[in-house]
This record gives sequence, C-alpha cells and structure tokens, in this order.
Amino acid sequence: MTKMKIVHCVESYAPNVGGMQEVVKQLSERLVKLGHDVTVATRYHPDRQFKELNGVKIEAFRIVGNPRKVESAEDQRYVDYLLALDADVVSFFAAQQWATNLALPILGQIKARKVSVPTGYSGLYWPEFKDYFEAMKTQIHGYDMNVYLSHDYRDINFARENGVTRLTVIPNGAAADEFLAESSPDVRQELGIGKDEFLLLLVGSYTGWKGHREAMEIFLRSDLKNATLLMIGNNYEQFKRQYLKHPGLYLRMLWAKLFGGKKVIFNYFSRPFTVAAYKQADLFLFPSNVECSPIVLFECAAAKLPFLSTDVGNSAEIASWTGGGLIMPTTKDEGGFSHANIAEGVKMLNGFYRDEPARRRMADASFETWKRKYSWEVIAKEYEQLYLSLLNK
Repeated sequence: MTKMKIVHCVESYAPNVGGMQEVVKQLSERLVKLGHDVTVATRYHPDRQFKELNGVKIEAFRIVGNPRKVESAEDQRYVDYLLALDADVVSFFAAQQWATNLALPILGQIKARKVSVPTGYSGLYWPEFKDYFEAMKTQIHGYDMNVYLSHDYRDINFARENGVTRLTVIPNGAAADEFLAESSPDVRQELGIGKDEFLLLLVGSYTGWKGHREAMEIFLRSDLKNATLLMIGNNYEQFKRQYLKHPGLYLRMLWAKLFGGKKVIFNYFSRPFTVAAYKQADLFLFPSNVECSPIVLFECAAAKLPFLSTDVGNSAEIASWTGGGLIMPTTKDEGGFSHANIAEGVKMLNGFYRDEPARRRMADASFETWKRKYSWEVIAKEYEQLYLSLLNK
C-alpha cells in the first residue's frame, strides 16, 4: 500500500463543532486508520491544548476573519506553509473562507496534488461575492480535482458552466462506529419526555439559518398531541435571546404546553447524548434555510429516523438516495435561501404523525442503504482511492 502524506485545509477544527469540522475530522481520522500521514491546517483555538488528535496532526494559524488576500504576518505564514509543503495531496474544504481564499492565487505554485471540496458556494448569489466568483471561474481550473457532494447543486453546476472537467461526486455520510454502538443516555428519561410521547428532533447550530423558528411554527400549528420538539445545537443562548424573548412566541409556547400537550426543549448536549436522541426520536424536522449536503440527514438514515426537510442543499437527492424522508414545498429567494411553506409543512407533519407504518418502512430502507453506501468508513475509502489515483496520474 502507498502511504500518502495528506494535508486537509479547513477554516476551523476540533474543539470547534459544526458540519465542515465534522466532515474533515471523520475523513482525516479514518485516513490515518488506513495508514496515511494526515495533517489538518486550521485556525488556532485557545482551548486546543494538543497538536495531535486521534493520530491527526494539527498545524494552527492565528488568522482573524476570512481574508481574501494576505493582510497580516500570520496570513503570510499560512501562504509560505503551503508553498513549502512536502505532501502528496492537499485538500481545501469549503470556499469563501480564509484557508481556501489565501491559497487561490498560489495554486499553481503548490507542489502537491490539489483538491477542492467547495461544499456549496453559499454566497454564489450574494452581491458582495460577485468579484470572488468571477475570479473563481479561472482559479477553479488550478485544482487537480474538484469534489462535490451532489450531482445537481449550485457548486457543481458552476463548475460545469465554466468548463471544468476534473470533477467527481463523493457524498457525505454518518459514522458507523457512532450509530451502530449501544447508546447509553436515556434521552427521554433525562429530559422528562414520556415513552409514549411523540418526539420530534432538530439538530443544527443556532445560526438563524437552520430552521429553528420555522420548526417551532410548524410544530405549534400541527395536530400533534402529547409531543415534544427537541432542538440540539451550539450557540443556543443566542437562540434564546433572539426568539424566546419575543412575547408572542413565548406565549404561544406556554399555551401549547399548558393546553395543547406540546412542549419545546432546546439546548446544547454532548455528542453521545445527541446520537442517542437520533435513535430515540420519532421524526426529524429540518426546515433549514441554507445547506450544501446536510450530514444530519445521513445521520437520520444511520439512526433509523425518517425526516421531513425543506428542499435545501441536496436534501431532495438524499431523500431519493436513501428513501428516508420527504421534502416539503419550498421557495427560494434571490440569495439562494430556502423557505418552507409552513402550511404545507404542517399538513405533511400531521400525515407523518398519523402514519407510523410509513415511518417505519422509510427508516428501515434508509438504514440498509446507509450501511452499504453512506457510512464514513465507506466514504473515507472513496477519498483514499481518489488521492491515490491523482498520484498515479
């Protein structure tokens, strides 16, 4: 076996949490297990008291914000690091952030094979990124391979429209060692949720774009009785300030709890607790506004949990791939943000609520598909084969 030296460049990494951090962590650690030397180049974090995590080396840079060009000595140190890089492959995860931005002008000078994993181009339609993506039409050809998470989304379509032929699709996934292991926390008992209660789950950071407000609206207007909406994510204090101080919403939640048999719980919980919540919930409600390829929907498949999602990112494609969920009617604004049709979302939630056999069929089918195609164990081997193929070329 060829042992490769691999560098993954990403805006932030553990102990930061989030979708992109999780992708890079899963891939990096599994490539180490496959026998490769992996380093993650990322932003400094004051709580990161280690230079290696689970076999993955970490090179940290004290870079502030998301500069598009060199503005500080630390920016220059990152550029010099890439230019001096003694590696076989270097991959840049996510566009529109410093770890990719600072590398774009020097791609032709980096000796390693270069891979882009742009994860969606969330700002493609935003006026402030017009010049950025105009330049990208040329810069994108500097990569040896461009990896996309979907066959039909704005990033891969942008590449095709601009003549890119070095591209491939490798989806996201969910970790078998997490979801096939026994889950110890009893989520219902710890949160005071009855065994007979219908449990809706939403997992996502409280950024204002993950559909928390819409999920509450759909839940509160639904026919569900004896039910709980559990929302898990970091920055929940921000959510509390933004929404729960709104008198109208607070009163509706209080009324639903006292007279409608419905309650809302939100907080940040540990990863083992979150995985257990996936397994113990009845349905995943995900009216998110912006995504690329939501990992949470693959995690639903791994947990045998059906989902109801907006048409955001490639959620419709994931529903088709796994058979694990339904997509509610969705509109998209000029900025590319998705917005659930609340009334139709309520109807679909009511239908899911009443049709337990359909939920079970979807859960079982998606779980079997996930085991074959969408575990991180499988996905990491796809990246390994891609990297090896680039070296052979």
